Amino acid sequence: MALKAPQKDNDYSANSVIMPFEHTDDFYIDPLGEIGKKPIYSFIKRIFDLVASGLAMIVLAIPMLIIAAAVKLDSPGTVLYRQERLGLNGKKFSIIKFRSMYMDAEAQGAQWSRGYSDKRITRVGATLRKTRLDELPQLLNIFAGQMSLVGPRPEREVFYNEFEKYIHGFKERLKVKPGLTGFAQVSGGYNLKPEEKIIYDIEYIKRRSVFFDLKIILKTVKVVFTHDGAK
Repeated sequence: MALKAPQKDNDYSANSVIMPFEHTDDFYIDPLGEIGKKPIYSFIKRIFDLVASGLAMIVLAIPMLIIAAAVKLDSPGTVLYRQERLGLNGKKFSIIKFRSMYMDAEAQGAQWSRGYSDKRITRVGATLRKTRLDELPQLLNIFAGQMSLVGPRPEREVFYNEFEKYIHGFKERLKVKPGLTGFAQVSGGYNLKPEEKIIYDIEYIKRRSVFFDLKIILKTVKVVFTHDGAK
């Protein structure tokens, strides 16, 4: 089964951002300064990313084709969804996901997800999000070096600009490579507000190590198979 080319989202200005929540107080993040290079950790992490993503794409090839078929049969539109995100040091790249929302999901502008109550999510998309399976195509981003298996989840530039208005220092999370899964995702996931997610992201950056990465990966596997913590 051939996959169609990923659908690319439109570009939206900060004026068209739609949030499902309001904020009242400013939130300040202590500057991290120049973070430690950790060359041994970085080398092991990159080798692990290459080997793990490469093997995963081979092992999961058939399941991913089945998911692609389910997405296609569930709602009109492309199977894959491509969207511009900010990576390490703010470098832009295109993230690839299985489409979990209807094609006109952002017809009114860029919108922060409302979690599982978001009416833009398709039936198959709801299942994919609960199990994190919509993220599988990002194995390509990891293999290409744009992402890592573990790190803060990449966000769009429009959201970074919006969050910086009241979460001062939100861009500190750009000091490490974004990840397929992260400390925030196994500690609350979609239910966390940006000001809550940044706390976990900063803690990850400070504590990052091979052991901590493995711990987050194991927790992610638990979420995928048990849905426990898949919020």
